[in-house]
Amino acid sequence: MDTFTTNIQLVYVLAAACFVVGLHLMNSPATARRGNQVSMAGMAIAVIITLVLLIHDGSVTGVGWTVIIVGALLGSVAGLHAARTVQMTAMPQLVSMFNAVGGGAAALVAVYGYIHDESAPGGVLGSTTVFTVLDVLIGSVTFTGSLIAAGKLQGIITGQPVIFRGGRVLNAALAVIAVGAAAFMLTTASLPALLIVVLASLAFGVMMVLPIGGADMPVVISLLNAFTGTAVAMAGFVIGNWALIVAGALVGASGGILTKLMADAMNRSLANIIIGGFGTGDTAVARRWRATRRSGRSPPTTPRSSSRTRRR
Repeated sequence: MDTFTTNIQLVYVLAAACFVVGLHLMNSPATARRGNQVSMAGMAIAVIITLVLLIHDGSVTGVGWTVIIVGALLGSVAGLHAARTVQMTAMPQLVSMFNAVGGGAAALVAVYGYIHDESAPGGVLGSTTVFTVLDVLIGSVTFTGSLIAAGKLQGIITGQPVIFRGGRVLNAALAVIAVGAAAFMLTTASLPALLIVVLASLAFGVMMVLPIGGADMPVVISLLNAFTGTAVAMAGFVIGNWALIVAGALVGASGGILTKLMADAMNRSLANIIIGGFGTGDTAVARRWRATRRSGRSPPTTPRSSSRTRRR
């Protein structure tokens, strides 16, 4: 490792340290703003040093630089617009959209890395394949799951549990297909298997969130946020980037802890959230919804909404 590469890695470590310090400062309302600024500085450092690395390597073509610049400008404008216009009451939807963007981007990094490595003379390395399939699995599930969660909170998709006969079996089948194709990729380089993993994971993300009611979406969004961080960490391993690994691990760990705390506070089981069909009530409520759909009667209110009515 030459001096330039060593210095680049040290700067990435500095960026990662900013993420750690920023997250620590966010523990208190008094220092939360400063923590956000420190984390923002760390991200700016990571972006700038990445651009320096790309310029030094000279591996990006003119078209590539055009795509990078246009993408950065569009993303910056969209982020600034969202930060200034989205109301605090709509913040969960915005966070869910950010989760979708992060998970989808991480999955695309892994897909590109796999295609690039498979076409190389040495083929795909086993260690690279492990991180790639994990990144694609988690990132794809996060992408579609977060979009459905945001749609439920925004009212674009019904907030009631969307349950149909055979849904659990379909979820299990999608999980088996995705994991099976991923396991096959560990021993055999296969782009069709990668495509199967992507499609099955995307479908599983939709089917995982649809059966969960809108009242439980904050827990789901927190869980998907942890998924996003894990996917980003896997992407860091794929491309060998320290900043991504540390930042993703921080988001994954903090999101996982928050999800557990929220699930306990709302009397929900994490297993039930992942399996689906337990949102805004229990399995009895789900059965009542199926029964009323068949009979054509008005849907029953959930226990939570009924309790509010009684208190009023």
